[in-house]
Amino acid sequence: MKAGIVGLPNVGKSTLFNCLSNAKAQSANFPFCTIEPNVGVVNVPDPRLSKLEELVKPERVVPATVDIVDIAGLVKGASKGEGLGNQFLANIRETDAILHVLRCFDNDNIVHVDGKVNPIRDKETIDIELQLKDLETVEKKLEKVKKASRTGNKDAQKEEAVLTQIKQGLEQGKSIRALEFSDDDYADFVKPLQFITDKPVMYVCNVDEGSAVSGNAYVEQVREAVKDENAEVLVLAVGTEADINELDDYEERQMFLQDIGLEEPGSAKLIRAAYKLLKQQTYFTAGVKEVRAWTINIGSTAPQAAGVIHTDFEKGFIRAEVIGYEDYVKYGSEAKVKEAGKMGVEGKNYIVKDGDIMHFLFNV
Repeated sequence: MKAGIVGLPNVGKSTLFNCLSNAKAQSANFPFCTIEPNVGVVNVPDPRLSKLEELVKPERVVPATVDIVDIAGLVKGASKGEGLGNQFLANIRETDAILHVLRCFDNDNIVHVDGKVNPIRDKETIDIELQLKDLETVEKKLEKVKKASRTGNKDAQKEEAVLTQIKQGLEQGKSIRALEFSDDDYADFVKPLQFITDKPVMYVCNVDEGSAVSGNAYVEQVREAVKDENAEVLVLAVGTEADINELDDYEERQMFLQDIGLEEPGSAKLIRAAYKLLKQQTYFTAGVKEVRAWTINIGSTAPQAAGVIHTDFEKGFIRAEVIGYEDYVKYGSEAKVKEAGKMGVEGKNYIVKDGDIMHFLFNV
């Protein structure tokens, strides 16, 4: 599962990517310095992992990760191939969620591709390009479906109605994620086409250091503009995060954060939010060899969770021993949890909860 960072040129995408991944994507004051999409595998900050490490004292600790893709800046006309349009749009299509970076700061030393800072216009520029690309996709599909529909094929007629609804929505400037479908129609006709504007989105407002805690007027404009989109808005001073990243000493980082009024780096909040945006959650395995966070989709069953460790675990799944994170911390060890009768033994239909500590029994 991958989250892609998108935005106009020079809004802070590559600087943000560098902060998140510590991979040094080229960051320069001109458009198109990121040509190939850079992919960073980013650790998900999770205080529960530190607590389990403290209790279990394992030989090693392995955090959960999320893949972040830095996609080059989109420009007006991208859907028609302007800039490096088609390539960028293809890169976005391959991601599972979108982190849309909006410039919400004034700085005469950093050029704006459209001359003036206006995050709402910037958002609309990108929305229109993505909507136009989806319109192209739906029109091509409609052509084929209409032929089958004319023969009286009931499924094709149903699909035609859904695709027509999508086409009309896009023509009205609406993203597909803002349209409503029945669960069956969505699963059968919308999801398989992998529309770009159907992907979940989070707006990242890149602000100056003074606005890192409370945001600014630009941020308020963004919140107002996206209030009907069911999208999260995150405020981040990307340049400041980059400065914090340069500090090797943990104490220095903490002092820097305190000076600007933050409890933790904004990038940590962003990574956790991206993980959530991808509808992912964590379960743990905890032993003296290793304490490890495993990533699963929300709603996964115990066998599916076991399959993340090894396919044999899923195939030969017998049962799972499950301890809730709060119980593990309360009693301090697996043995004491068992003594207190708080360890559950779960079968194939068990839906894994975020933070479960699990041990699988299997036979292949």
